[in-house]
Amino acid sequence: MTTDRRLVIVVRADPVICGHSGEARNLAEVALTRGFTDVRIVTWPLERLVESGLPLKPMDTVMPYSPGITVERPGPVGGYKIPDGRYLAGMVGRLVELFTDGVPTVAMSLYLHPHTTAVDEALRVARSTGKTVNVTTIAEAVGSDVTEAVRSAVEHGELGAAAALLATYLGQDHPVAVSQYTKDVIVEAAHSVDALFGSDFAQQCERRIGISYPAIDTSAYLHLDPAATDAALARRGLTRGDYVLFLSRLQQAKGVEDLIRGFAASEACADKTLVIAGRGPDRPLFQEMAAHTSAAKRIVFLDDVGDEEKPHLMAGCAAYVLPSRPSPEFTETFGIALVEKALAGGGPIITCDTGGILEAVGDTAVVIPTHDPQHLAQALNMCLDGLDPTEREWWESRAREYAMQFDRAVVFDRLFAGVSLSTGEVPLVANARRVHL
Repeated sequence: MTTDRRLVIVVRADPVICGHSGEARNLAEVALTRGFTDVRIVTWPLERLVESGLPLKPMDTVMPYSPGITVERPGPVGGYKIPDGRYLAGMVGRLVELFTDGVPTVAMSLYLHPHTTAVDEALRVARSTGKTVNVTTIAEAVGSDVTEAVRSAVEHGELGAAAALLATYLGQDHPVAVSQYTKDVIVEAAHSVDALFGSDFAQQCERRIGISYPAIDTSAYLHLDPAATDAALARRGLTRGDYVLFLSRLQQAKGVEDLIRGFAASEACADKTLVIAGRGPDRPLFQEMAAHTSAAKRIVFLDDVGDEEKPHLMAGCAAYVLPSRPSPEFTETFGIALVEKALAGGGPIITCDTGGILEAVGDTAVVIPTHDPQHLAQALNMCLDGLDPTEREWWESRAREYAMQFDRAVVFDRLFAGVSLSTGEVPLVANARRVHL
């Protein structure tokens, strides 16, 4: 007799342009192969995502989930007299229903605020009903949790808000972070809270937070058909090796201004195209800036790249550049796109030692200083004109080998090896090695 097991992932899911929406998809897909009979992604209604201003993929480019994965978008609870929290109330209500139907459940939240808050509240309510509740929780802290929640609250003197978030995070069965950098920043912020309240958040964070790197579908990037790549590029008017690629969210913290200036100054790029792919709040700013450079006619903006096309664009580029830099509103806490590019192949990766980026690329990328278009131009010259085919293959193979550790099945098994439902059973992933938890 098969024992039912459920995985619930609470996240900003597709069509949001964010590596962690893809991570949620990847964890859900692996769960179907690891004994979970019911996998659900609980997320926000489409109309609310549009209203939020988040960068979104065109809906027709979003790939379908496998049968067995249900995406739920609970609607708001209450009317116009409730100025905020209506959608969160709907999410909490649906989670209460899932937590009280008798199915052993692992509930994983990506983004502490507000998703872990929703799980925490739903679990409190579920237990108050008197029904049997068998739920194990995993809370994963990601980039915006650090920059927009914990660190921001501390820097603005909103220590009560920071304390509330830390207490909720540590109240989960398995708190994890997407990188060592993320954990370090949370611990640092926790020390500031402890100094005011006399609490011991920092010690708990240091002891309890594990590291669980983002889960990536490596199969989507490996063994690409060269003919399919050439065809995908041709549809964009591109040819293999004739363009430099940026593919990420369009915001100033990503260093796009430095890339535009560096590309325009690079002698090796004089006959190349710069493809800037993505959506985000600063797209108009970058377009205006690009229009006033000497390379204006060779800079192309794409805002409709889907999941199927992305690997081909990465595989065909002469170099992939993500000159991300730290800023108050955002710091790259890992760099999922860098791993995807490493898996796809193509030219070398050029990036910066910002946040957790080196955890994503190791020593397999060309690392330049932040805010430095001149160094970026020199790196482009080296990558495009200074490497022979053997050297390019060396960079490519090393990057791919390093990136394989982030395969979604490997990450899932490491994370769930130490997670068991409170039924007296063995861990969910039999014979897997327990790492970080």
